[in-house]
Amino acid sequence: MSAALPASSREWHLVARPHGWPKAEDFALREAAVAAPAEGRILVRNKYFSVDPYMRGRMNDVKSYTPPFKLDHPMDGGAVGEVIASNAEGFAVGDHVLHGLGWREIADVPAKHAVKVDPGLAPLSAYLGVLGMTGLTAYAGLFDVASFKEGDAVFVSGAAGAVGSQVGQLARLRGASRVIGSAGSDEKVKLLIEEYGFDAAFNYKNGPVRDQLREAAPDGIDVYFDNVGGDHLEAAIGALNVHGRATICGMIAQYNATEPTPGPRNMALIIGKRLRLQGMLVGDHADLQPKFVEEVAGWLASGELKYRETTVEGIENGYDAFVGLLRGENTGKMIVSLA
Repeated sequence: MSAALPASSREWHLVARPHGWPKAEDFALREAAVAAPAEGRILVRNKYFSVDPYMRGRMNDVKSYTPPFKLDHPMDGGAVGEVIASNAEGFAVGDHVLHGLGWREIADVPAKHAVKVDPGLAPLSAYLGVLGMTGLTAYAGLFDVASFKEGDAVFVSGAAGAVGSQVGQLARLRGASRVIGSAGSDEKVKLLIEEYGFDAAFNYKNGPVRDQLREAAPDGIDVYFDNVGGDHLEAAIGALNVHGRATICGMIAQYNATEPTPGPRNMALIIGKRLRLQGMLVGDHADLQPKFVEEVAGWLASGELKYRETTVEGIENGYDAFVGLLRGENTGKMIVSLA
């Protein structure tokens, strides 16, 4: 069953709904007692947990596709760790698992919501990013939602992030005619071109997105993968060719806005160009998981697909990691290490 269990575990609670940018006083790191798992459950010592932009929306008390975080309860999100006690068939102490109860040191997880992962196939943290939810988001959003086909020109916003960097590389590996990315620093732009193989990239802080995109994609684009919204979406609608497709994955530009944000001013172009703009949630594409892991693990093993992680050490720095992510301080997947 288990060895001696620790008496307590630290966990992050949301204690107030943020208005605009989250503040430190909206969160509290608290101690919780640890008990042996009930039938059908396992105790997991988390090694890494994920912080993601979508979590900002869950801090608001509004009806959405996923329930808001409860006040004075532990927050949740992707995590990987080692089983330290099991009361569930098929899971043994020492197994490594991926699950959804992050933001805490020790998680009491229903076994049906845990998936065994192989630390020999890839580093454990990769199962939160390149081989995890963000990787599947990139894969499904490009190939399924945007109906990518060989020869398409692809533009990705937030291209140095965990999802965006993978979208651009997947497009390149599948035969895109041109891959363009936007990012928030000259250093990230360099990374997109030199490490990830983008054909062109620009720093959106250096001038109007519309003008920089026109210069990077003089023949227009066929696919837009949107992680940002705002001026990026408006620029993409202007650059999309007839029958272009856009996957609307995220809108980080407006997550902390306190007033309604204006939409693109050129929506009429959608009619004449017969564009398709489609929102996506990764949960709708779970059927692609086996194919995704097989294909992406192969590209990782061959070195054709590269990824970066930004790791923040220590559970006490969970809030800093999350706010850093919203400010764009990460390159690739933002992860909190509890190892």
